Amino acid sequence: MLKITLNKGLIGKKETQKKVIRSLGLGKYGSSVVHADSPTIRGMINKVSHLVSVTEVADSTPTGKITRKNNK
Repeated sequence: MLKITLNKGLIGKKETQKKVIRSLGLGKYGSSVVHADSPTIRGMINKVSHLVSVTEVADSTPTGKITRKNNK
């Protein structure tokens, strides 16, 4: 399991990087999520590695579920 924490703000960042952060389930600066370690998640982390920090955690329940409002 990987704990991913957003360490930098998204102001002035590329739209693709913002979409990756949102798809990981991160929102505000300092927010954290736990995801299962998979190649897909690793690829997303590599895309925004300068914005996040990653730590391995012992077996825990993934919190990477995303609830979104309708964006119009």
